[in-house]
Amino acid sequence: MKAYGAEFFGTFWLVLGGCGSAVLAAAFPGFGIGFAGVALAFGLTVLTMAYAIGHISGCHLNPAVSIGLWAGGRFEGSKLLPYIVAQVLGAAVAGGVLYLIASGKADFSTAGGFASNGFGEHSPGKYSLVAALVCEVVMTMMFLIIIMGATDKRAPAGFAPLAIGLGLTLIHLISIPVTNTSVNPARSTGVALFVGDWAIAQLWLFWVAPIVGAVLGALVYRGLAESDR
Repeated sequence: MKAYGAEFFGTFWLVLGGCGSAVLAAAFPGFGIGFAGVALAFGLTVLTMAYAIGHISGCHLNPAVSIGLWAGGRFEGSKLLPYIVAQVLGAAVAGGVLYLIASGKADFSTAGGFASNGFGEHSPGKYSLVAALVCEVVMTMMFLIIIMGATDKRAPAGFAPLAIGLGLTLIHLISIPVTNTSVNPARSTGVALFVGDWAIAQLWLFWVAPIVGAVLGALVYRGLAESDR
């Protein structure tokens, strides 16, 4: 239960910190942090939680990561569903807290997307379904390779959170214009629940693509690591 609680609060922080920066600070007049600031915010949430709860739950904060680590032989299948439930609940609560904060502004509306992920007309750069699918699969695949490599027993000790946090930052720098960057089904779900409509209709992609990418990344790293040994 401690591990599940850690995943709940860790994912809560990821969504509140990452999506909160996008909703509240990205376009703030005169002081907006922009895409680069949002990308860094997502990386910092993972970096800080990796140090805070990594020793408790492994700091997955992401259903795709949990599934990928299971596929890579690093995680027990019996814990998979409870981890995913804890992650989605943490994301949903964070979405609710963010909604309460953001709605305190007089002209607030979720019409701007509320940091939801999308494709087509709901992509920040108006990228197609195929482009979004390829982007999310490849970005999540690389994320799993980074995670598994950085946490390998042969990797330098103590630096995994830095590699993973900076890796997620880079992923966001690449893909925010395409999908607003998911690579995390819980993160996508947590804010989509408060937008409804198109965000829920397109949510399937941000479950399927990250999971496929995570499994591919885990299998690729497993093949590389076994060959190395």
